Amino acid sequence: MAEGTTLILCIDRDDDLGYKAGLASPVVGREACLNAASALALADPEDSDVNAIFQAVKTYDELKERGEEVEVAILTGNHMHMLEGDRKIAADLDDVIARTDAEACVLISDGAEDEYILPIVQSRLSVTSIRRVIVTQMPNLEGTYYIIKKLLDDPKISRMVLIPLGLAMLIYATAYLIGYPEGATIVVVGALGIYLLLKGLGFDEFFSYSVNSLQVALRRGKITFVSYITAILFFIVGVIIGLYSLLVYYTEEGILLYLLTFFYGGIGWFTAAGIIASVGRIIDVYMNEIEDLGRVIVLPFFISAIGIIVYGTSIYMLSLSHIEKFPYPEFNGLNVAMYAMVGGLFLAFVGVYIQSLINRWIEKKGENTAITP
Repeated sequence: MAEGTTLILCIDRDDDLGYKAGLASPVVGREACLNAASALALADPEDSDVNAIFQAVKTYDELKERGEEVEVAILTGNHMHMLEGDRKIAADLDDVIARTDAEACVLISDGAEDEYILPIVQSRLSVTSIRRVIVTQMPNLEGTYYIIKKLLDDPKISRMVLIPLGLAMLIYATAYLIGYPEGATIVVVGALGIYLLLKGLGFDEFFSYSVNSLQVALRRGKITFVSYITAILFFIVGVIIGLYSLLVYYTEEGILLYLLTFFYGGIGWFTAAGIIASVGRIIDVYMNEIEDLGRVIVLPFFISAIGIIVYGTSIYMLSLSHIEKFPYPEFNGLNVAMYAMVGGLFLAFVGVYIQSLINRWIEKKGENTAITP
């Protein structure tokens, strides 16, 4: 194909084409795109990506009639993991550019979400136009209800909305069940606050990556599968113990003390979960990817150090608040905090030292392997 080709690019960032119609990306060519649109329309006639694909084909035909060198393609991401999906779009785009010799691009999108990958496209092609396809709908109450229902049927949106609401209701009911209704609102607000904080900081992507790693570990028969499952159970117990600690040592001193009380109860379990998961990872790396051992050997030491320091700090801060029935008076709380700080720093230094020893051992082993004929 001659140079100067314009690529008519349709982006399906959440991979409805693969998730619903079972088609793999990239899809290149007019007939292939029409077949893909038909397959998606048969799988879900209400999907807006169908209209976007047809718009891409229509734009292709219009520019073709003007005598321009054009090609049309569809790129898809990942339905559940946006980070991995964006990486896939970048790799597929490189492949399409190599196949078509495209130099410019007309981006067809069905919404703002697909346009998040615009910087990825612009880093490889000159984007000369963006066309957003909006499907006209009747603006009545029935239509609004139907749209909301369709949104909640989407697994990504339902996980983001229904899970925190269900968890809040469960916590509220549990607080009443154990006879502490006045603390129910505090616990619910705190749990929702933690969820929103994790969501805002992007930890949902981390959890998605962890689930994906767990699936890979199960398929490949790695020890990390068992260690991750154990770590998840320990983490759940830590959350429960932390919430129970929040109820037992409830005080009206502010949200900082709520968090410290929660971590006072659960940090031991959280630390144990991190250590178990990292030890399983170390075992698998040692057995399969020993050259990366130095990178992961330090994890249990750092996790232990952070856990000890957080535990000591929470004890000291709570002891200053003179909470009734708290087991550490102010003087003892300061001692615990000092010991925890020293112990945590010592563990961190030990981890770094062991890491340096492991790196030297691996480097020496590599040199001996290279010398041996």
